[in-house]
Amino acid sequence: MNLRVVKRRGDDGDVGAPVRDGGFSLVEILMTIALMGTVLIAVMNAALAGISSSSSSAYRSKVETVLQNAADRVNRAPKACTYPQFLRAAAQANGWSGDEVTATYRWYQPGDSAAAATPGTWNGDGTTACDGPVPGSVVQLVTINVTSPDGKVTRELEVVKSDI
Repeated sequence: MNLRVVKRRGDDGDVGAPVRDGGFSLVEILMTIALMGTVLIAVMNAALAGISSSSSSAYRSKVETVLQNAADRVNRAPKACTYPQFLRAAAQANGWSGDEVTATYRWYQPGDSAAAATPGTWNGDGTTACDGPVPGSVVQLVTINVTSPDGKVTRELEVVKSDI
């Protein structure tokens, strides 16, 4: 230990006892480590939150892309009762398996007249957009659902398809 002698003037003018060097005590070192640990934990939590947010944002963006792609493909497709091949193609174009995209189908049953008190209704159980032996003779409502591969992001879009 490096000690030095410092003169202190007392009442009698004698030289005082040696004074320690100005180092750090064990308590100061422990407090510094505790404070640094607290700051490091806060910084790590912020970094992990940023990574998680970025990943979630990327999935949301991809889901929106697949959804728009599926809607465009269904809209351009020839009229049919279902459109599963177009939905799968939209997902596969984004590198997904195709199981992430599903759809429900309904058709429009018009009312008696445009001025009738009872308007038309959307009919069907969701499995087909046809109401008879002639497919494509009605207005169709295709509800497209896209879920990200991790299952955390889901979006839905309705497409109305008609010849009119």
